[in-house]
Formats: sequence, structure tokens, C-alpha cells
Amino acid sequence: MATPHIRAEPGDYADVVLLPGDPLRAKFIAETFLDDARQVTDVRNMLGFTGTYEGKPVSVQGSGMGVPSLSIYVTELIREFGVKKIVRVGSCGAIVDNLELGDVIFGIAAGTDSVVNRMRVGGRDFAAAADWDLLRDCVAGAEARGIDPKVGRLFTSDFFYDPNGDSTFEMLARWGFMAVEMEAAGLYGVAIENDAAALAVCTVSDHIARGEHMSIEEREFSFENMIRSVLDGVTSS
Repeated sequence: MATPHIRAEPGDYADVVLLPGDPLRAKFIAETFLDDARQVTDVRNMLGFTGTYEGKPVSVQGSGMGVPSLSIYVTELIREFGVKKIVRVGSCGAIVDNLELGDVIFGIAAGTDSVVNRMRVGGRDFAAAADWDLLRDCVAGAEARGIDPKVGRLFTSDFFYDPNGDSTFEMLARWGFMAVEMEAAGLYGVAIENDAAALAVCTVSDHIARGEHMSIEEREFSFENMIRSVLDGVTSS
């Protein structure tokens, strides 16, 4: 049952999918954390894998960068392959002082400058919120490992290079956003539209206000706390 963007068969995907943006991170997660992982799709080199974690089926699928790319993969995974739970596992840029590189943020909700969710509800505001059960289970997974979970609001931007620079980040921090990324609000919109459960979990790879950054290699391979917390959470029930 191939789609325009996923070459896979019925049953190739587990009910739960971890969704990193980078397909190489998807490969790394599958090979490092899953047992008996096998590749199930490679269209456009957007790699997907299925294996088991603690004996339970789990899939990992690259989604690309930004709301439009992620929305394609999430829609097809839910509608065509029967996926029930999707957790974005990605990176973000912190904009508040009490976050450090490597902190793990669990996005209870997401604001955005994208218009996709407003279009869903005829121009009205849309509450882009995580699934409570997924949030609770993954936060519990972090706490059980001694990881301090940072729970709060993410801001999903269509800009990687914001033309207004620091003034945008200062404004967002003033209104209670912890970090900026590029996918969470889109994920929540697609999941709510299609009656699926979704959560965005992000590791702080950059601190925008302080000019601190992880290396490219650290972004790709050093997110173990986030991945273990999520895997423990999604397989807990």
C-alpha cells in the first residue's frame, strides 16, 4: 500500500511512531534503541524503520523540516497505515534563561506563525495541544530515569532565520514560550483532525539568547535522554 511519499506494506508500521525530522537520526534511533529493526521505506531518502523496544513494536520515521513536510508524513501514517500515536523527537532553540543545552522539553501546547491550523477552523484560533496520556506517560518515563522534564509551550515557526531576530524571541519568551522549533503545532493539528494522539518532545540544541549551539554530530547522535524517555513512555501501557 504505497503512498506518494511512503513505500511500505500494510502492517509495516507499528501503532506508535517516533518522528525525527532528520532521516539519518531515524536510522540512528532504529539501529541504537530498537531490536530487530528493519527498514520499511526509503522514498526520497526519508527513511522509516520498524522494530521492537522491550518486546513491543515501535516504528521510527523521518519527517523532514517544517510543518508542510511533517504534515504529509503524519497524514499518510495515520490514514493509510493505521498509526495511532506519533511523538516528534527533535531539537529546539531555547529562548528562556532557565534552560540549558541538552534539556528535554515536553510540549504541552504549541503556538505558531503558520496559518495551517487557522485554515482548519475557518480562520479561528486553534488550541494546538498534546495528547494528555502521551504527555503523562513520557514525562513519567523521564522522571523514572532521573531526567528533569521541562514541560511547557513550544513555538512553531515557519522561519529558521527570523527576519525580526531577537525582538521576536524576546516577545515569545515574554508570553510564556520556552523554545522555538518548526513542527509541533502542525503535528498537533493533523493528529487532532485525524483522531490520533500526538506529542512533541524536543532537546535543546541551541540557546538562542546566549548564542550557544550543539555541533552537527551532537544534534544527530546525542539525544539519548529524550529517546529513552519517549520509548519508555510509549511502551508503558
